[in-house]
Amino acid sequence: MVAKGYAQRQGVDFDEVFAPVARIETVRVLLALAAHGGWEVHHMDVKSAFLNGDLTETVYVQQPPGFVVGKGDKVLKLKKALYGLRQAPRAWNSKLDKELIVLGFVKSKLDNVVYRRSGINSFLLVGVYVDDLIISGPSVDEIRKFKSEMMKKFRMSDLGLLSYYLGIEVKQGEGHITLSQGAYALKILEGAGMKNCNSCDTPMECRLKLSKKKEGDAVDPTAYRSIIGSLRYIVNTRPDLAYAVGVVSRYMEAPGKEHWAAVKHILRYLKGTAGYGCRYEKGAELKPMLLGFSDSDFAGDVEGRKSTTGVVYFLGNSLVTWSSQK
Repeated sequence: MVAKGYAQRQGVDFDEVFAPVARIETVRVLLALAAHGGWEVHHMDVKSAFLNGDLTETVYVQQPPGFVVGKGDKVLKLKKALYGLRQAPRAWNSKLDKELIVLGFVKSKLDNVVYRRSGINSFLLVGVYVDDLIISGPSVDEIRKFKSEMMKKFRMSDLGLLSYYLGIEVKQGEGHITLSQGAYALKILEGAGMKNCNSCDTPMECRLKLSKKKEGDAVDPTAYRSIIGSLRYIVNTRPDLAYAVGVVSRYMEAPGKEHWAAVKHILRYLKGTAGYGCRYEKGAELKPMLLGFSDSDFAGDVEGRKSTTGVVYFLGNSLVTWSSQK
């Protein structure tokens, strides 16, 4: 009851907030919550994380060159996990989960990578991605206390305020947090040979209808898929690209000239908007409401007559998840 007390008084039900989101969306929700409350967001990294995992089954390995005991005709029985073992990731996750629970954290019922620890006067949120920890809460003292506790349990790197995470640039200012992938956008343009191209104002031509029928010369499908994959990752901070990238993603099996032209149009738009991203600001209301919107066209696909549906979710005034699919 104490663990939920402070959070409930602040009007935040964390299990409800994290219910409709997945991994990368979880990061955005954490940062949106932090921005809404005006909290600092800190970053820690576990050194050689997989070596901390405890094995629950018997595993033997051959003696490695340079560390041979006896004649070398015997194998070694592992006491701890090693990098390269199939069991290593799960063993590390189980170890971290156990240690966080010992420290008084409660795992979210709906997202296994989010933990919270609450007391009478404050609470702490921790997001986990393999060996990276995102830490936030209204009390900086609680954050420092948690860092000290973790350094006693593992070899940790204290990276201070979060500035870069999963390829996303994070900037924490007075009353706001911004997410962007400007450097990655320039890398995409350079890889596509369009670093010096002219920019355009929209990610896709208005009322453009693509089909699987190819006209003109064939396009290298490997190069096409590579650029689409890069664009799909940058959509993590660019909701304005979600629809256009979703459309051109439908033709990766056998792209044609018109499909490549549509991709180049997206890249030209990206050239002029490389610094764009998401901005989360401090909220005035006590409880940030989770609000979703959806819409769809009617039989917009010229071949299959399928409809395209778009969905967005806001946490307060912060856009935290979006999708566009057929």
